[in-house]
Amino acid sequence: MNVLDFEKTMRKLKSMRNPIAVEGMARYGINPNNNYGLSMPTLRSMAKEIGRDHAAALQLWSSGIHDARILASLVDIPEAVTMEQMDDWVKDFDSWDVCDQVCNNLFSLTQFTKQKAFEWSRESREFIKRAGFTLMAQLAIHDKIMENAEFVKFLEIIRDESNDPRNYVRKAVNWALRQIGKRNLELNKAAIQTAEAISEIDAKNAKWIASDAIRELTSGKIIKRLRRREKRLR
Repeated sequence: MNVLDFEKTMRKLKSMRNPIAVEGMARYGINPNNNYGLSMPTLRSMAKEIGRDHAAALQLWSSGIHDARILASLVDIPEAVTMEQMDDWVKDFDSWDVCDQVCNNLFSLTQFTKQKAFEWSRESREFIKRAGFTLMAQLAIHDKIMENAEFVKFLEIIRDESNDPRNYVRKAVNWALRQIGKRNLELNKAAIQTAEAISEIDAKNAKWIASDAIRELTSGKIIKRLRRREKRLR
C-alpha cells in the first residue's frame, strides 16, 4: 500500500465514523478512544478490497486508530509476521476486542503462536496476559496436530494464573480452560481436574472460573459430542 492508498483508506475509515456505535461499544468495555465505531462486517469487507498486504498492515497499525488496527490484523500475512512485530503490537493492546481480533485473525496463524501463548500468559500487563490465554483457546480450537501433552502444560499455567482478579484476564483464562476441555475426552478429564483444583483457591474469581468450566465440561452435550468424535477417529 503506497502513501496515497493508505491516506485514502484512513479517510474512508473516518468517513464512516459512528459515534453512537462507539458509545454502545463502551458499554461492553471496548475502549472508545481513537475508535470510529465500525462494525466487523464493514472491516472485513474493507480487508477484502485491500487484499493480503503486510506493508499495509504495518501502516494501518501505526495509525493508532482502533478500527485500523483491527483491519491490520485482517490484511496482514501470517507468514510475514515476526516475533518482534508480535511483541510490538501486543504492547499497544488497549481494549479486549483489539486483543481478541488480532490474536484470532493473525497471531494464532503464525509459527510463534505456541511460544507466545506460554510467554504472554505469564505477563503482568492485563491485555498481554489476556492475549496469552486467547492464543491457548485458539490453539485448542484450530490446531489439529498439537499433542495433548502440550495442552496439559497450558493447564498448569491456567491453574497457576487463575487467581488474577482482573476481569479481562479471568474471562480469557476461563475461555482457554473450557476450549482445552472440549478438545477430546482425555483433555476433558484433565481440564475438569484442573478446574477442581482451581475451585480450592480462596479467591472469588478463581471459584467463578472453576464453576463455569465444570458446568460446561461435565454437561451431557459436551461429553456426548466428544465420545462421537473419538469414535469417528478410531
